[in-house]
Amino acid sequence: MSNTNTSLQALVKNMETIIRGKSQEIKYVIAALLARGHILLEDNPGAGKTVLAKTLAQSISEAAGDLHRPGGGVAFRRIQFTPDLLPMDLIGSHIFDEAHKDFVFKKGPLFTHVLLADEINRASPKVQSALLECMAENQISVGDTTMPLDKFFFTIATQNPIEMEGTYPLPAAQLDRFFMKISLGYVNEETEFDIYTNYLTIGNVRETVKQVLHYQDIINLQQEAENVYIHPELVKGIVRLVRATRQHPEIALGCSTRGGITFIKCLKAWALVNDRDFVIEDDLLALAQPVIHHRLIFRNRDAARTVLTQLAEQEVNKLAAMGIQPKR
Repeated sequence: MSNTNTSLQALVKNMETIIRGKSQEIKYVIAALLARGHILLEDNPGAGKTVLAKTLAQSISEAAGDLHRPGGGVAFRRIQFTPDLLPMDLIGSHIFDEAHKDFVFKKGPLFTHVLLADEINRASPKVQSALLECMAENQISVGDTTMPLDKFFFTIATQNPIEMEGTYPLPAAQLDRFFMKISLGYVNEETEFDIYTNYLTIGNVRETVKQVLHYQDIINLQQEAENVYIHPELVKGIVRLVRATRQHPEIALGCSTRGGITFIKCLKAWALVNDRDFVIEDDLLALAQPVIHHRLIFRNRDAARTVLTQLAEQEVNKLAAMGIQPKR
């Protein structure tokens, strides 16, 4: 675990040179990546959502070359979602090649490593659905042809919680494809002063952020995350928590079985990010909100703030009382 911890800590610290005062949120993003999932950032304009995505891509070297240098990074594409966007603008389209007198497929921006889907809720449901297959099955179907995406493929989508006019709320099926939904929020006064003082350096991601991990390092860490140990009693606790969301009177739609599997994947990745090869009961409380909350439909807004936390705390207390030995 020492090499793993060194690699992940280096990635977190490298991203913190740009994303100041948000260590916990950075870890959420990395955990979603290691769980082979995708993440949705919902926050006000100017909170650093776009910069976070660029910083992550810039921190990872695509080729096995020298690290600890600025420039390079894995492939990064940003798509600004607008009402007039078409699925072909994401997937790509066939164009006529005059030289060969035939149609050839020109790949769209979805064929990348890190994808920033900016203001995803401003595009029509038809365009949003173009992402479903990519995020769920890591592939794209064009006519009779199915093309696999890179196994690194990671989507960071953003949406603005204000100015909802002209937007298309993400349907439950789309939200369920996002392993986590988080909000960066504003930083404290001291950190904000630091940002204002160093805004020139922070704003120049390409020249400031160094590459600290290779592409293959991330693939290896994803495999390592899958092998993190989770005690059967913790799995039973997850089952009880998921089922409790379906039975609570304040919740109209509870967490699905797929959501429960996603929860386990994220718990394993979260343990790895925190330098453990096993899951502990406190991890359930740390991830309940970012992983499960957006999969639920509440009957009223007041319940949305407290119900899930209460259910998670009750389950964690039960598990803690058992005195579970975390490792085999």
